[in-house]
Amino acid sequence: MKNGWFDWGMGAAAAVLMGTGLVVVGVNARPVEAAAPDNTNDPRLVVASLTSADDAANLSSEMKRVSVLRNETLSGVLDRIGAPRDEANGAVFAASQFVDLRGMRPGDDVTAWLGTDAEGAVRLMGLSLRPEAETQVLVSRGLDGTWTSHELKAKLSPGISYISGDVDQSIYQTASQLGAADQQIVDYAEIFGYDIDFQREVRTGDRFGMMYETYEDERGQQVKTGSILMATMDGAALSKTFYRFTPSDDGQVEYFDDSGQSVKKFLMKTPINGARLSSSFGNRKHPVLGYTKLHKGTDFAAPTGTPIYAAGNGKLVTYGPNGTYGNFAKIQHANGYQTAYAHMSRFAKGVSKGSFVKQGQIIGYVGTTGRSTGPHLHYEVYVNNKPVNAMTLKLPTGRTLSGAQLEAFKAEKARIDGLRDAELMDQQMVAANTAPAAATPALVSSSAPAPASVTLETRDGVANP
Repeated sequence: MKNGWFDWGMGAAAAVLMGTGLVVVGVNARPVEAAAPDNTNDPRLVVASLTSADDAANLSSEMKRVSVLRNETLSGVLDRIGAPRDEANGAVFAASQFVDLRGMRPGDDVTAWLGTDAEGAVRLMGLSLRPEAETQVLVSRGLDGTWTSHELKAKLSPGISYISGDVDQSIYQTASQLGAADQQIVDYAEIFGYDIDFQREVRTGDRFGMMYETYEDERGQQVKTGSILMATMDGAALSKTFYRFTPSDDGQVEYFDDSGQSVKKFLMKTPINGARLSSSFGNRKHPVLGYTKLHKGTDFAAPTGTPIYAAGNGKLVTYGPNGTYGNFAKIQHANGYQTAYAHMSRFAKGVSKGSFVKQGQIIGYVGTTGRSTGPHLHYEVYVNNKPVNAMTLKLPTGRTLSGAQLEAFKAEKARIDGLRDAELMDQQMVAANTAPAAATPALVSSSAPAPASVTLETRDGVANP
């Protein structure tokens, strides 16, 4: 139940991003309580028909907005702010008519209205929840003590936002400063994850850009973001632009470069995010056995519980305990390729030996089972039953568009490029109009992205958060 207009800040998603190499800054705890927003609908006004307007206005004297803590329920939130248990139970039941309360997550927002009666006892008057960016659920108590819930739907207007800049400390930090939400940064990492190791190959001064969908409510406030339409990287390791496109023949959304080549590769470069390469392929002195032998895979050190992904589509031919490998999985791919994953702490739910898995699907979690000196993933790649170095292997690429599909892609690419140029022009006009009168704005080509140090603005002139 994510509140779309409330910034994730540095919450759970940022912890995941730290592991990908996109984040190198510290994580600050999210405040438990904050000032209520001015535009939150007061449920007392929604049920004004149950009593007089004057009485309704006097029922509540305090508004509290709190964030759900880890493993906390809505009932727990109401207990924490001091709401009476019987009234909280009634409000929770009313809210459940529109909201799946089992889906509440840490960081979700709850706004509560509290009143004080003549004897000084605290009374719960109403709640506001946002299960989705465009949905607000209001729960109100009438004077007779009954609870009523209402669902309000906002009409959202679509738009786009384009940001770009030079990497300073991390792509995450720079992109966040320019207004991108965590989801866009995660999506960006997935797009380039086949070609770039963000921990080892991105350098300060590399330039990146992304254009993504946005949605505004009736007040002109951005409440939701959507898919990335275009992603660019211009750095020492890679210089490329990818565009979102859905071929009409298979209906599968993918990202393609200028020539119509899919970003996807036959196998992912690394089947884990946020890991440190701790041991490479080749001969080495074994850390447990003490003698030199061929290390047939690559080791990635990572915290226990870090997700492990299937490197490519295929069938799980081995899935279970396997001696010194510990909890082990092997996937049979096409064209004589196999990948293996060892020392897992546990297996993923919903899959078993014989299951067919898709590229990027979670198959297990990092651990230190079997013959292991610490939590890590031991990853092996075989070609025609011979072990090869996964880090230097030249992998087959994904789909290359041709014919009518290529022509349709070129048209979509031109449309996206046009949206980017128009957005950049609008940003430059807004910057020129808001600059001090004494300053003479420099003319910049519409194709030149704005620097990261500039606060970018939306097409309507509203500053990005």
